[in-house]
Amino acid sequence: MFRPMRRFKQQLNQEESRAVLERGTSGVLALAGDGGYPYAVPISYALDGDRLIFHCAKSGHKLDAIARCPKASFCVIDQDQVAPEKFTTYFRSVIAFGVIRVLEGEEALAAAHKLAARYCPQDDGSARAREIADSQGRLCVLEMKIEHMTGKQAKEMMGNKA
Repeated sequence: MFRPMRRFKQQLNQEESRAVLERGTSGVLALAGDGGYPYAVPISYALDGDRLIFHCAKSGHKLDAIARCPKASFCVIDQDQVAPEKFTTYFRSVIAFGVIRVLEGEEALAAAHKLAARYCPQDDGSARAREIADSQGRLCVLEMKIEHMTGKQAKEMMGNKA
């Protein structure tokens, strides 16, 4: 179902790809948007096992697109350094593919806490709990189960692999 990477010598292994997702703080979520146009939106996230957690408002383009087609991809750029003297860039990125669903009830609450802990690790949990409680009426939590993931980096960064 998923295509093999054409430049397979530049492919990151699953552990390296996962490390990119762990380091990242934002990425671009791509969905099937209105009128057949792709809809790609920058968004923060948390990696939790084999899933990505996102949050959004309770209505809008994202949720409409997910309702129409829950299949998505999510791209995180770990490095993008332009090397003009060599006419290239030193890049590292990961694309994850999966199906998104809206979380409800306790499941949504637990995921919201994981997402908040990712971005506010110094908090003992009390400020996060207040913020989540205050926004619960307008907060929607999404989960994307990772079905397939590929990472790639510039051949110049491959060391002895390439």
